[in-house]
Amino acid sequence: MINLSPIEISGHTFLAVSVLLPKTTLLAVTNDKGYIMCGALDVGLLNEKLKDRKIIAGRAVGVRTIDQLLDAPLESVTLEAEELGIYQGMIGREALLKMI
Repeated sequence: MINLSPIEISGHTFLAVSVLLPKTTLLAVTNDKGYIMCGALDVGLLNEKLKDRKIIAGRAVGVRTIDQLLDAPLESVTLEAEELGIYQGMIGREALLKMI
């Protein structure tokens, strides 16, 4: 099952996405500029093989819900995210606000 729902953070609307898969759930919160995602995100791939796409993204590990993703520190971020001031250890919702 796929669940899409708008969420508001400090007056800005983002889209929360949950994809239920066998034995795991993929989680992401996005807008038109970038996203944060659960541990399934391969930041190394985005930074190396897809570098030319300039993807703004962050990864949090050990999260099981959208709320946990928003409140978790990011374990890794893309180079493009770093250029916006997003860094490893930043809380997910704070990173999203840098993507406005």
